[in-house]
Amino acid sequence: MLKILGKTSSINVRKVLWTCAELGLAYEQEDWGAGFRATDTPEFLALNPNAMVPVIVDGPTTLWESNTICRYLASKHGRSDLLPQEPAAHALVEQWMDWQAGELNNSWRYAFMALVRQSAQHTDAVAIAASIASWNRHMGILERQLQRTGMYVTGAQFTLADVVLGLSANRWNSTPMERPDYPAVAAYLERLAQRSGDGFARHCRNGVA
Repeated sequence: MLKILGKTSSINVRKVLWTCAELGLAYEQEDWGAGFRATDTPEFLALNPNAMVPVIVDGPTTLWESNTICRYLASKHGRSDLLPQEPAAHALVEQWMDWQAGELNNSWRYAFMALVRQSAQHTDAVAIAASIASWNRHMGILERQLQRTGMYVTGAQFTLADVVLGLSANRWNSTPMERPDYPAVAAYLERLAQRSGDGFARHCRNGVA
């Protein structure tokens, strides 16, 4: 059986859990990360030298990097609705997933650690303000994309891009800070909530940012 290593509160672990819900996959989960088993042990580092969650073990296959794991699972189980086979549509999904993992994640990191995690290492007011401004600017990019598509991130079809960006939009909406009124993002979150299945409720809008 598929094994997922990582604590449920991690947004990157929740990407994988939500993907499994979309695929209807059974799995075993082990809690690793802060507050649980340490990821800097030789046992875990043998699976992921970056000492980060999630990691999956799927028979002989061990993978880290959450977006890669999601793509692997969708491809393995033939879900071309979540990850299209046609090259241009496939690349568009990957483009938005890569943007989420790089550009968007880097914008919110300082503000989130300060305002939600209340980290003692993230107390610089200027850095917090700069991170909030950058986060809101990047979410403006998503707002304009959703205005263009009118439905999901890449168009009328729900894809893996919506798993990762749905989680990101929920985190932005849940963080106690000043934010612009982005009606397309708000409508998008409600659209995700109304889809069939419980992946969004269990792994995204579950009270955990």
